[in-house]
Amino acid sequence: MTEETTTAPEEDAVQDDSGPDEGDVAADYLEELLDIVDLDGDLEIEIRGERTFISIDAEEDAQDLQDLVGRNGEVLDALQELTRLAVLTSTGSRTRLVLDINGHRAARNEELKKLAEDAVEKVKSSGEAVHLDPMSAFERKIVHDIVAEAELVSESEGEGKRRHVVISAE
Repeated sequence: MTEETTTAPEEDAVQDDSGPDEGDVAADYLEELLDIVDLDGDLEIEIRGERTFISIDAEEDAQDLQDLVGRNGEVLDALQELTRLAVLTSTGSRTRLVLDINGHRAARNEELKKLAEDAVEKVKSSGEAVHLDPMSAFERKIVHDIVAEAELVSESEGEGKRRHVVISAE
């Protein structure tokens, strides 16, 4: 059984009738997927700025949805891309939709914040650059923002799956 909640600022509440809403398309796609794999989850859609966030939480046992997260969120990342493709196919527009299952991304964001803050302190105390482990573009953006707030410099280095953030004082 799925439940859908939409949260949007007042000015965004007026729907454009030019086509299907990306959140609704994504929710329908994900509900079908949950039905196919015979899993139950509560689905919530939230609009933050220009980005749609969809969360799926297990109704009872959090382990029920863990296979959809996978090791280090790899299955979740793939499912997010498939959902984006479903939206593109239906609407004709690309989306920057973010999918979270059982709070995995929220917890990972907290880990990244701590990792970035620790690296910032290390750079400030030693003056030496710090290389972080490889991470996705979305995760690197989170780290870059935290480093910028600390008034240090960060850049991404490497290619493909080895792309990572380097934090330095200059």
